[in-house]
Amino acid sequence: MGGTGRLSRRQMLELAAGGSVAFAGGFGAAHSAELKPRIEQFDPALDKIISTSEPIRTLATGFGGGGNTEGPVWWKEGGFLLFSSIGDNQVIKYTPGKGTSIYREKTNGANGHTRDIQGRLVACEGVARRVTREEPDGSFTVIANTYQGKRINKPNDVVVKSDGSVYFTDPWNIPDLPQPWDLDYNGVYRVSPDLGTINLLTRDLFLPNGLAFSPDEKILYIGDSRRTQIVAFDVMPNGLLANQTQRVFVDLKGPEPGGPDGFKVDMAGNLYTGGAGGIYIVDSSGKKLGRIVHGQPQTTNIAFGGDDWKTLYFTTHSTLGSVQLKTAGLPVPARKI
Repeated sequence: MGGTGRLSRRQMLELAAGGSVAFAGGFGAAHSAELKPRIEQFDPALDKIISTSEPIRTLATGFGGGGNTEGPVWWKEGGFLLFSSIGDNQVIKYTPGKGTSIYREKTNGANGHTRDIQGRLVACEGVARRVTREEPDGSFTVIANTYQGKRINKPNDVVVKSDGSVYFTDPWNIPDLPQPWDLDYNGVYRVSPDLGTINLLTRDLFLPNGLAFSPDEKILYIGDSRRTQIVAFDVMPNGLLANQTQRVFVDLKGPEPGGPDGFKVDMAGNLYTGGAGGIYIVDSSGKKLGRIVHGQPQTTNIAFGGDDWKTLYFTTHSTLGSVQLKTAGLPVPARKI
């Protein structure tokens, strides 16, 4: 698969920007006091989703290697979670009740993960500038590494639609990270189920980051991290976006540090995303129902897991945490036997 062990300082600075470039504000004593772990209720509808007395757990810490802890994805048939320690160039395995171990090394700076409709692991390899799929025999298939003959920038997050098509974000062509990129824009792409066609869906977002479908897959949500917003697009029958339907779904600005990065949607259509001061639970109309204040300055990504998909796992710059929900998240497929 390639890779060179730990990443260079330059690579870590670029990858670390994935969880920091969008978010103003420091994390001094005042902010630390404000971010004492707790669950805040903004609307009565939160009662159906989570109890305000639910404990917020730190499961593991010390990861990221200077480039963020990221890309959590639940492995239902094994009962464990995988997540990226980007700067360490590793994928870490967390098993409830047992702790963490190294699942894979030399990951090419893998960031966001998901599983496709056959349960294969899909990864955004930032350093190798490609999206890959791990086959059952341990080999890797390149899903995307070019668009119209030009190398993509640095893929960040990925989701797979129920028809097998793969959607991913490709940011990093920004002034903060001068680089001789082949593409002079930040894009969001769709790869057809047979991997034969790649379409540019939009190039209008400043820094496209996380993405997720609504439960009926009629809406695609995409985080525009620099603007601290999540935008929504209607999805056309051919899988492309109706770009004229682009609208701001929710704004995550606030006085505390944090903003949208990776996010997920539950079975009821509620969206769980990092924002100022913690994780916001937002209903399908864009209304903020509550906030999970975990005490860390930035939520980098989120995953549902557990036997009933009611455990909300979250990653921050260097930690993995969890909290229990009353509502199940949208599952990712398990491997077909």
